[in-house]
Amino acid sequence: MNKQAELSPNLTHWQERVDMAAAFRWTARLDMHEGVANHFSLAVNEDGTQFLMNPNQVHFARVKASDLLLLDANDPKTMERPDAPDPTAWGLHGSIHRLCPHARCVMHVHSIHATVLACLADSTLPPIDQNTATFYNRYVVDGDFGGLAFEDEGARCASMLSDPKVKTMIMGNHGVLVIGDSVADTFNRLYYFERAAETYIRALQTGQKLRVLSDEIAEKTAQELDDYPDQAERHLAELKAILDDEGANYAT
Repeated sequence: MNKQAELSPNLTHWQERVDMAAAFRWTARLDMHEGVANHFSLAVNEDGTQFLMNPNQVHFARVKASDLLLLDANDPKTMERPDAPDPTAWGLHGSIHRLCPHARCVMHVHSIHATVLACLADSTLPPIDQNTATFYNRYVVDGDFGGLAFEDEGARCASMLSDPKVKTMIMGNHGVLVIGDSVADTFNRLYYFERAAETYIRALQTGQKLRVLSDEIAEKTAQELDDYPDQAERHLAELKAILDDEGANYAT
């Protein structure tokens, strides 16, 4: 009998659940979570409308593979379920999975440096190093924060992700949202965006003039990183290996 059959015979999408749970655990370890708020989701059907998401108000550090909700973005009765998701999570992630089929995985956090960037009058991220250049021409700044991300606000945010090249949304006065093709791809992007935002914020704190890369070199660097082989997959695999070595119960 395999591990899935032993631990959770009635659950589907087991490997996807395990990858998601590992991403939650590591996000908490990096202190990029926010109490029992914030959410990750992963599409599991071809058109992207069925998705896994963390349950309502469970701390990222405790999320297990078997805890994840399987939701349908087109089900109008979702919020009537006894295990209904957080309404803002449903509004934001449900809207994106309904309207943006290319957004297979969606991760939204209020991590410190990304949120500081989102609070600046100019929330753009200039390419001043390799990490910041990763996002050159690949993000959008939302300057029209409309309050908590219930369905209308979620739909408005989803409308800004129609370009498949745009994988990161700097949510003005709010935080950051990243999308990707898989858990590994999306978590890797989330991790490096927070690193990039930290580098930029710390550079601003020096009060010195920034050395900004040319458009040509920034785009070249971003494309090279887009094409870099297997880095995101290896990143997540190593994090799962560390959790496994520690005896963590995320994969249960």
